[in-house]
Amino acid sequence: MTIHLRDYPEARLAAQPIGYWSDVTARLVLARIRGELAEERLAQPHWWTLNHVAGEPGGWQRAALADKLRPYAVGIVPAVDFDLVLDDLLDRGWLTEDANGLTLTEAGEAGRQRARHRLAAAHERIHDGIPAGEWAAALNVLRRMVANLGGDADLPT
Repeated sequence: MTIHLRDYPEARLAAQPIGYWSDVTARLVLARIRGELAEERLAQPHWWTLNHVAGEPGGWQRAALADKLRPYAVGIVPAVDFDLVLDDLLDRGWLTEDANGLTLTEAGEAGRQRARHRLAAAHERIHDGIPAGEWAAALNVLRRMVANLGGDADLPT
């Protein structure tokens, strides 16, 4: 269901405040993502944790995983306590922890896949009507702004 936008002259669009549009976009995208995750009783830090553990079963210790994920949580209020996130996932039976590290359980993988499916549908909606080339161009514009302001414009790992 592609929504059609009103056409404006390029000069008028170029004069628009990027802070306003990037803020509106971020708030709407995050609300959609967080809403989908909430259907599985997850927050973004849970999602990041599940994906990292799934990608390296038994390869993450608590402290190392928290250190890896902490930069993604900048600006989240209240501040993310990754020990609480891990304890929640352990209490649910979605993760196990032993001397080798953290491992996703079958229940954890099932929950991760349900959340993944929900987020895929949200991403389809967000991307609707935007060709891949335009999407890439928009990201490169944002990356250039980040670099211009002294930030890290590399893609996250």
